[in-house]
Amino acid sequence: MPIVTDSHLKIFVEAAHRVGTHQLLLCSSGNLSWRLNDDILLISQTGSWLPYLNKDQVCISRHSDGMVINNVEPSMDSGFHFGIMRQRKDVNVILHFQSLYATTLACLPDPPVNYNVISEIPLYIGEIETLPYICPGSPALALKVTDSMKTHDLVVLRNHGQVVVGKNFDDVIQKALFFELACGIILRSNNQAVRLTPEQISEMDKYMKRML
Repeated sequence: MPIVTDSHLKIFVEAAHRVGTHQLLLCSSGNLSWRLNDDILLISQTGSWLPYLNKDQVCISRHSDGMVINNVEPSMDSGFHFGIMRQRKDVNVILHFQSLYATTLACLPDPPVNYNVISEIPLYIGEIETLPYICPGSPALALKVTDSMKTHDLVVLRNHGQVVVGKNFDDVIQKALFFELACGIILRSNNQAVRLTPEQISEMDKYMKRML
């Protein structure tokens, strides 16, 4: 079996607990994956609670073909984890979460199409796509999320939650928290919050991205 050390498992479990600490999900409502190298992907076990995840609930798998190595069943949404990892070599971590404000907006009849109420959205996340409701865990959802993630770092799933990708755990958690902040502003302002203009976003690209 490829070498996955206790240190790797500890890092993954601690990241899962951080997701819970930041209240990005409840109970078993989300899942997490981490690319260790060109061959190995760690994924949270199906039905596991990320805030209380333990080492025995971490699936060790090959992302090339989805083969499970350690007999731990991966998340029911592992289809889009494998799919995204195969097509996005810049992505090492994927988080499916259900934060309160973001998921509330995802359940509205007409969810927002523009979330750029704070500079962190265009700066760290970019354009956000909203997908129609598709049954959780289904092959159809896996295919649609994988396809959307070719050109996005965060997608909203109607009446379900959100999926965010990044280069490491800090990157993914930061994106999720900034998105939740923006959604809270939009919801509390009854969608009246002023959005940044294209000109303001372009100015940020000029000055602020140098610091990233």
